[in-house]
Amino acid sequence: MPTSTTTDPRYAKCIDNSKRVRWEIDRDVIRGRRFDRSKAFMPAGLSLVGEMDFLNDDERRLLSQVQGRTYAYLFGLVERFIGAKTMELGRAEAFGDQVAVEALVRMADEELKHQELFRRLELMMADDMPAGYVKTADPDAVAQVVLGKSTWAVMALTLHIELFTLAHFRASIEPDAGLCELWKDVFRFHWREESQHAMLDELELLKEDSRLTASQRSVAVDELIELVGAVDGILQAQAKADSAYFCAMTGHGRDEARARRMEDAILKAYRWQYIVSGVMEPRFQKTLFSLVDSQQAARIQSALAPLAYAVPNAHDMPLPVAA
Repeated sequence: MPTSTTTDPRYAKCIDNSKRVRWEIDRDVIRGRRFDRSKAFMPAGLSLVGEMDFLNDDERRLLSQVQGRTYAYLFGLVERFIGAKTMELGRAEAFGDQVAVEALVRMADEELKHQELFRRLELMMADDMPAGYVKTADPDAVAQVVLGKSTWAVMALTLHIELFTLAHFRASIEPDAGLCELWKDVFRFHWREESQHAMLDELELLKEDSRLTASQRSVAVDELIELVGAVDGILQAQAKADSAYFCAMTGHGRDEARARRMEDAILKAYRWQYIVSGVMEPRFQKTLFSLVDSQQAARIQSALAPLAYAVPNAHDMPLPVAA
């Protein structure tokens, strides 16, 4: 257990940032508004609706809203285990680095707020959208699986998630003036607090890595690969459910081939959003691959190879997106 009272100055910077950008759900984000169903939620660079040439403009807008609902739901889901892990890391520092403790406690508090925000959004979207939407994964069950893995694997996955969160907002959500204002504001305020979370993730990953033996790190790499596979399993189930929901609303489900094409297109978008865009993010690549040896890197790349197709056409978003 740490006993030093000295700290990396980046922990103090995270505390300062947390104080500076602090926001509240009703006062700053929702402000009494509802979602504007006449506008898209997800930008085309994330939803990939521009690649679905069999949809008309109204259907593309509807699909962006279905994907936007899932985007919010899945962020609430992953923040369940991120918040729990952050509290665990804070307890480990309780009698040591008090600056690190404060930074981690603030992060845990913010992650709990984010979970509440996304729960509120789901209730609002359930009121505003047709019945039949299905959430395929339980946040508590997913958190228990993730937290059963090593700290190194969990923090690597967490860094990946929070860096793609930043990258998505900067590269695709922020520049799109045509998005629903409330949906866009949700991810603007979310981005403000995730910026310091990503810094903490990296600090904690590097700290944990310094404690591992070569054999322990090798096991942790395999666990990270398992976690990415589990995320992909969630995406496959949600893509199937969202495709069925969308097809039921639009009538595309009457054509079996069209319905299958729809499911494949949504799965590609979700793999891009939740796995590939994060893996390609330059800061994540630099951090992760600086910690592993060539054999471990090859195992990671081999596991990711079947997902490499899931990138947008160049005209929708320049690659890679950066946090």
